[in-house]
Amino acid sequence: MAKKSYSFYPGCSSQKAASASNYMVSVNSMCETLDIELNEIPDWNCCSASIGYAGGGELPRLALSARNMAISEQANPGQDIVATCAACWLATKEAQERLHDDDTLMTETNEALAQAGLKLEASQNVRHMVEVLIEDFGYDELGKHVKKPLDGIKIAGYVGCQTNRPFGIDGESYENPKYLDKLVETMGAEPVENYDQKVSCCGGALAFSEPEKSQALIKDIIESAYDGGADMIVTPCPVCQMNVEVYQDHINQKYKTNFKMPVVYYSTLMSVAYGGSGKDAGLDGQIIKAKQLEELASK
Repeated sequence: MAKKSYSFYPGCSSQKAASASNYMVSVNSMCETLDIELNEIPDWNCCSASIGYAGGGELPRLALSARNMAISEQANPGQDIVATCAACWLATKEAQERLHDDDTLMTETNEALAQAGLKLEASQNVRHMVEVLIEDFGYDELGKHVKKPLDGIKIAGYVGCQTNRPFGIDGESYENPKYLDKLVETMGAEPVENYDQKVSCCGGALAFSEPEKSQALIKDIIESAYDGGADMIVTPCPVCQMNVEVYQDHINQKYKTNFKMPVVYYSTLMSVAYGGSGKDAGLDGQIIKAKQLEELASK
């Protein structure tokens, strides 16, 4: 019997060869250490976070997340729904709240789901993986499993906007959440104090339509981390990780900077600190190599 069991919504970016597939590798490694059982929602679909606001209408957008929740209720009853992707988590949680608050919308959604033989109660909690780690386990328990403390590494905790507003971690400040800093300390590393970009947007929605604006935002995020003496940035969001990592060459060309800042997931840090190999931690999926973590993982 696993210590904790959850109904798991992986999301599109975590699939094999997708942009955050290494995130899923490190999550699996972390969960193995913590004895967390993730029961994948069968036949799940995209949450529509990327295209759901592009004019398709509220009902179709919400129905996509509603379908995932309805299947979860059938397949994994009584279990909280957990997502690792910030966008998937936010889209699903928003859908649940909108449907709870609007009886007409819930009726219309269930009429749509009935065509697939489904009915939604929307009774399961919808949570991000970091909520599970902090609220169900706590820092003391997470720290008990550290075998290779991340000594000598200074890390900027970049929360981003989606995992912090409008929902966020229970008890955390919207403007200055501390959970990534505490998690960094728990793994034996040093958090950057007063990192002033920790909840700034990376411009994910503008990356293709208005790349100059997006890259200007990313530049500020990276520059602030360097100013704080960071060796790397850690984030809970796949979009943030991808944007802040992959556009550094573009930013260097435009602004004549020399950025080469690794951007990793919290689960990457945890996998290495828990004694996992570089492969276990998904470090082979980094575009900008996190060499300090690779060296520690190889010991």
